[in-house]
Amino acid sequence: MADANTPSIAIIPSPGVGHLIPLVEFAKRLVDHHRFTVTFIFPGESSPSSALISVLNSLPSSIASVFLPPVDLSDLPSTAGIETRISLTVTRSIPVLRELFGSLSSEKRLPAVLVVDLFGTDAFDVAVEFHVAPYIFYPSNANVLSFLLHLPKLDETVSCEFRDLTDPVEIPGCVPITGKDFADPCQNRNDDAYKWLLHNAKRFKEAKGILLNSFVDLEPNAIKALQEPAPNKLPVYPIGPLVRTDSSYANRNDEPDECLKWLDNQPFGSVLYVSFGSGGTLTCEQLNELAFGLAESGKRFIWVIRSPSGIANSSFFNSHSQTDPLTFLPLGFLDQTREKGLVVPSWAPQAQILAHPSTGGFLTHCGWNSTLESIVNGVPLIAWPLYAEQKMNALLLVEGVGAALRTRTGEDGMVSKEEVVRVVEKLMEGEEGKAIRNKMKELKEGVVRVLREDGFSTKSLTQVSLKWKSHQ
Repeated sequence: MADANTPSIAIIPSPGVGHLIPLVEFAKRLVDHHRFTVTFIFPGESSPSSALISVLNSLPSSIASVFLPPVDLSDLPSTAGIETRISLTVTRSIPVLRELFGSLSSEKRLPAVLVVDLFGTDAFDVAVEFHVAPYIFYPSNANVLSFLLHLPKLDETVSCEFRDLTDPVEIPGCVPITGKDFADPCQNRNDDAYKWLLHNAKRFKEAKGILLNSFVDLEPNAIKALQEPAPNKLPVYPIGPLVRTDSSYANRNDEPDECLKWLDNQPFGSVLYVSFGSGGTLTCEQLNELAFGLAESGKRFIWVIRSPSGIANSSFFNSHSQTDPLTFLPLGFLDQTREKGLVVPSWAPQAQILAHPSTGGFLTHCGWNSTLESIVNGVPLIAWPLYAEQKMNALLLVEGVGAALRTRTGEDGMVSKEEVVRVVEKLMEGEEGKAIRNKMKELKEGVVRVLREDGFSTKSLTQVSLKWKSHQ
């Protein structure tokens, strides 16, 4: 933490590098443009991953890290949802967080502000006790944030499971949303994961404000509705897009990456990048359908492949197999696609691939970091949502923004190879693909505008940082 004259803030991120990436970019902006010092406080579940360590090692010295001791989650069943695990990790770390704030207070080094992400609201208790201003950093978009702010009321007024709702839910400024597209934890209201999501959503109103990783050109109506003045309404500051700008998020050596060298030899805009993020996994059967579809489409592609899981649409919190993912591909697939495709096991330099002129499309799980990286580079999308709030993101991108095509799932829950061929051809060469490409070009220009010195997102961050300095 800083000395008494430098404004300082503390940030508690949820476990997982996906949540950390935008928070790190946010911290860098506060340090570079507003002269803050920042301390990340990691509530403990286990030892930090190598990916996390490499991110933290890349940061300037004015961004520090504190690791709280691991908490015991051994009483949780193996089926406990990630929302339960994350929320309990924060909640059970409260006593040590209180001790940490106590010692900082006695040294006159308390932060002015505590920022938590959506599963960290129980830490507000400690902030309030020490007169530290509590804020939320919401790492996704305004449509999903509006939904979460509306969730306590929905929970009170709807008696059935949300997926059985006959009419779409309409929230001011947002794309109407059907119950089956609600975020994962909302699909079973008896599950602890849903109860924890609801618990955190109810505490949002205790924050002094919400920072949002989105921008006004992407969601003008939802942001306007969130910012319309009303009694007891939280200020919302759209400060996005916050995306990684370098390769410090990976285990990399200084050799030019194989993917980038391969892309250098492909025609402009001809390659479809296929990746389900750091966490998305498919079943073995679904992986095969995707492979057959990519081969039959005849289009160039880079595919970042992970070992399949036994669970459809699963996330990385269902631990990955250690087997070489390439062994799960259909027989002969690599030979058949050698001229057109590059299959990369587990990891690729996504930010650089999306920025490469040969990349012409992105088949994505619609994780918000990946979505924003695509928008920043003007790359059109095929939406294939898997878990968390990704169906809601897909809905926004397809229906609300017109920046993506969505894969259709059959009655068996599978995306068939024919469907893969259909969306790939449509995006890479059809009229619809052209319209999406134009929309992405507009959004890319919007990003440049909002991040200029007098841009909407830059001004939002300045506004909140001045508030924090006065609180110091």
